[in-house]
Amino acid sequence: MKMTFIGATHEVTGSCTYIEACGKKFLVDFGMQQGEDIYENVQVPVAPSNIDFVLLTHAHIDHSGMLPFLYAGGFCGEIHATEATTNLCNVMLRDSAHIQEFEAEWRSRKAARRGEPNFVPLYTMNDAIGAIELFIPHKYETPVEICEGITVLFRDAGHLLGSSSILLTLTENGVTKTIAFSGDIGNQNQPLIRDPQFIEAADYVMIESTYGNRVHDRPTDYASSLAKVLQETFDRGGSVIIPSFAVGRTQEMLYFIRHIKDEGLVKGYDGFPVYVDSPLANEATDIFISNRESCYDEEALSFVRKGINPITFEGLIRTVTSNDSVAINSDERPKVIISASGMCEAGRIKHHLKHNLWKKQNTILFVGYQASNTIGRALVDGAKRVKLFGETVKVAARITQLPGISGHADVNGLLAWAKAISGVKRFFVNHGEASSSESFAQRLRDELGAEVYVPFSGAEFNIAENVITIDADPIPVPKKKNSANLSIAYSDLLAASERLSALIKDSEGRTNADMRQLTEAIHKLCDDWKL
Repeated sequence: MKMTFIGATHEVTGSCTYIEACGKKFLVDFGMQQGEDIYENVQVPVAPSNIDFVLLTHAHIDHSGMLPFLYAGGFCGEIHATEATTNLCNVMLRDSAHIQEFEAEWRSRKAARRGEPNFVPLYTMNDAIGAIELFIPHKYETPVEICEGITVLFRDAGHLLGSSSILLTLTENGVTKTIAFSGDIGNQNQPLIRDPQFIEAADYVMIESTYGNRVHDRPTDYASSLAKVLQETFDRGGSVIIPSFAVGRTQEMLYFIRHIKDEGLVKGYDGFPVYVDSPLANEATDIFISNRESCYDEEALSFVRKGINPITFEGLIRTVTSNDSVAINSDERPKVIISASGMCEAGRIKHHLKHNLWKKQNTILFVGYQASNTIGRALVDGAKRVKLFGETVKVAARITQLPGISGHADVNGLLAWAKAISGVKRFFVNHGEASSSESFAQRLRDELGAEVYVPFSGAEFNIAENVITIDADPIPVPKKKNSANLSIAYSDLLAASERLSALIKDSEGRTNADMRQLTEAIHKLCDDWKL
């Protein structure tokens, strides 16, 4: 029995763990890297065609997004997940494939103009459909014997509709071991979905640490906090643009806005329109509604029992076509625009930012985690300009965040989940930036007296003997070369920089228009080189 750590090691995204046991080779999650990539991941040590099956904790792309790539490589085994996760992946993986194909087409057009080869997408729509057909849905709390010696139980992780922690039981050569995979543990008291459910006992625990060194700043009333942002923005004559993850966060926002409208918490703007401008978000909203009995919490179910849909209301406009999307910014009324993606890296939200960021009356409201090296993170960190579709856009709108709105447990929630598990011989901490994962590991040592290991990609663990067999070193992603050897090209670059410096010094006394033009040209150059 062997476990190899592949992804989300000292990083937040790209979750993947490889296991060999009972004559089988399988993965727990196979997610896409999103945002900045700090450390290189080792390859899965066998060919995709040799993977027997996959266990999937939930549908978010940083956990599921590489499954079509696995299928494209020859994987034809089963993908085991909860029913709601299966339904969500049916739309999310197709959406991811559409993005891959669209970006490949765009890059290929640029390459063709330079006389370079076409850009090949990571995977295609056919690959996504092929992977979707391999899903086997399961109910919560029902043990599933995958094969002789391997049993799986899915328990509600409270992070997303259908999200699960996985309790894996392995029996090989008379030795039985249990491993709990936390998946992403949900925040307490989230709207719509249940709180995370604890696991009672396990030999080993793989636990996430996204917020392993932070305590969420929780407003006493999310709806009132959101209403305050809406009121202040509408009073300025502006609109509120919410970059939101299409699955989970969008539906939570609708839940809060329904309450705001029902209680009249925003004064003077009765019937204000709310646009959900994301085909994926609209499909996901329908999946939330269809899975309400198995996944909603008691408060949400109480509305359902009264015949009230808790995530729809008067004034909700769900756009579908591109023309519908373009028309939104012609609506001059104070409004709310909810659009994906949540980190502003792709999708229709980039168009809405382009139209609204430079207007000081507007508010860009972030309601989720912003990974490093994303447009969302740059805005939250105070960027004065961002580049959208090759154009530099000034940031004049108010940039703010709704505190406490997180699908992830904070450090106290993570500790509570870990403390509930008895008999743990070793914790493995993953799915967190280095500072967060290492800090949380120390909290586990200090408060539980636990044996804790924070792996880098490529580390291996002997499950039967509780031994780290390979203690991998970090493999930093190569940065841009900064060679001290002054090649001819580098010398030319230095000469050009000296010329630019002289030009800047000579600009004093020139017209304001000339200096503004030069300033914008420098900013554009820096943006092009992502400096």
